[in-house]
Amino acid sequence: MSQDRRPRVLVFIVAYHAETTILGVLERIPALEGYDVEVLMIDDGSTDGTFALSEQLRRLNTYRHRLTVLANPVNQGYGGNQKLGYHYAIEHGFDFVVLVHGDGQYAPEMLPQMLAPLAAGEADVVHGSRMLVARNALRGGMPLYKFAGNKLLTWYQNRVLGSRLSEFHTGYKAYTTAVLRRIPFELNSNVFHFDTEIIIQLLRARARLTEIPMPRRSRGCRTSASSTAATSTSSRSSRTTSTTTPSSPSAARTPRRSRRCPPAPPCSTSAAARATSAPPCTPAAAA
Repeated sequence: MSQDRRPRVLVFIVAYHAETTILGVLERIPALEGYDVEVLMIDDGSTDGTFALSEQLRRLNTYRHRLTVLANPVNQGYGGNQKLGYHYAIEHGFDFVVLVHGDGQYAPEMLPQMLAPLAAGEADVVHGSRMLVARNALRGGMPLYKFAGNKLLTWYQNRVLGSRLSEFHTGYKAYTTAVLRRIPFELNSNVFHFDTEIIIQLLRARARLTEIPMPRRSRGCRTSASSTAATSTSSRSSRTTSTTTPSSPSAARTPRRSRRCPPAPPCSTSAAARATSAPPCTPAAAA
């Protein structure tokens, strides 16, 4: 990365049936001074207003960051959706990519802290850990049985893998695209096992992984059902009539265009199925 330019950051939001939280998550993403930022939201085949609300915000052209809104016509699974976002980050020349959840369970306000070790060259991967300060998880509302299960599984995984992580099961992660190029993450499962599988790949690749503590609770806000009902209805009807059209590679890099992702193969844990993971998003006609 050149010293005379700002690092390019992709804030990647995975979303599924998140119409009550998605606008709040987008609003809570801070300015991120010193970075060239794009926010990418991929709606994983929701039938509510997640896509429509995000697309409406993009069209207003008032959002603080460059905003790209994509939608999967077929649900690709939590892991499959991540594959699309990471391929997008690599192919569009970003330096860093941060995974954010559309339901608001991980605080977007912590993005500067997530990015700092990457920008300083001190880490290849940063995890936001709820267990680094264990009492924060309990005070933040994590049920005791989940807390105990998290601690037990993490202890076992550390023992097997020779690692020393405080939490294997966080969904708040930041990567350099350089480290993502070094691992075959497209071979991982399309479901929640993806998170553990990519950690194993990173450990095997001897990636530098650090953790930062998360606050007790993410201060999410929800959009009222009445304010999204009309948009949700129009969204479902408009999405069923939209069609995918070919586009040139240069068009794929045009900001503020709606794109739709191709369907992924059915989720499977077989080696053959993992090897045919979903390709990156391709441009489509604007909705």
